[in-house]
Amino acid sequence: MQQMNPPLVRPATRPVRSWVFDSAGWDGFPLRRDDIVISTYPKCGTTWMQRIVGMLVFGSAAPFPVQDSSPWPDFRLVPLEATTALAEGQAHRRFLKSHLPFDALPVHEGIKYIHVARDGRDAAMSFFNHKANYTAEAVELIGGIVESDPKFGHVPRLVPTDPAAHFHDWLVGDEDALGDPGASFFTMEKSFWEARHDPNLLLVHYNDLKADRMGEMRRIADFLDIAIPDDLWPDLVAAAGFDAMKAAADALLPAAGDIWEGGGRTFLHKGTNGRWRDLYAAPDLALYDARVAAEFTPGLAAWVEKGRLATSDPRAAPD
Repeated sequence: MQQMNPPLVRPATRPVRSWVFDSAGWDGFPLRRDDIVISTYPKCGTTWMQRIVGMLVFGSAAPFPVQDSSPWPDFRLVPLEATTALAEGQAHRRFLKSHLPFDALPVHEGIKYIHVARDGRDAAMSFFNHKANYTAEAVELIGGIVESDPKFGHVPRLVPTDPAAHFHDWLVGDEDALGDPGASFFTMEKSFWEARHDPNLLLVHYNDLKADRMGEMRRIADFLDIAIPDDLWPDLVAAAGFDAMKAAADALLPAAGDIWEGGGRTFLHKGTNGRWRDLYAAPDLALYDARVAAEFTPGLAAWVEKGRLATSDPRAAPD
């Protein structure tokens, strides 16, 4: 068993509480020195990274239940006591999930942090599919949490019906931040970019995972100090492919049917980029470009759109 509660390097610098995420879940959460925290904006490759990291930790390409294997402390839809018990009962090296910006997470000595980025237009498109397929039970659960929270006090429209309208609301309404601007796509990417020189933080891009899955998986293993036998790599890389994950959706996401119609096969929708090109309105695409120019540095803007392989390593970027 690893040392519990490793020394705190930096506490979270601000709280985040959206309809679905609450940074208070990390307050006092029992941590271990070798924990791995995977934190992304939604629909940017979170489950993909959990699958990859899990295979590296377990040293096996066999499917495993992702939600039961990777506790999520800031998730409001599951009682924190249950998440804590799940995490404390795990004997393997833990890989925890989060959808919080880096500055809303506590930083502890020895813990490794991985962030996955994706072009915001693709993230918004995937987020539309994610929300559009909520089950009635999921809508009732989320709605009840939001309505009972004095910060909100009303139930938002949780199931969008049009991807173009959703993208507009994602840009100018609550669809991006889910009720808390501190959880927005733009805030998330700026937070991790500003911390990109931290040796215990690794920035990974969705595009790079698609372009060179083997190379990126080896890069992740090196960052986590995990040695994988050469003859095992082909199996791990093949199992991390989208088609392989979708084929194993029932094993990877056995409880997904509680939240999405069609279960894991709906959650693992297409895994492609660029589906927004013929759907979003030109004024909204111009507004997205304007927000990127106003809120991101040139280096961050290039990274978010293209990734490391098409630009440069984030740690080498001057801005």
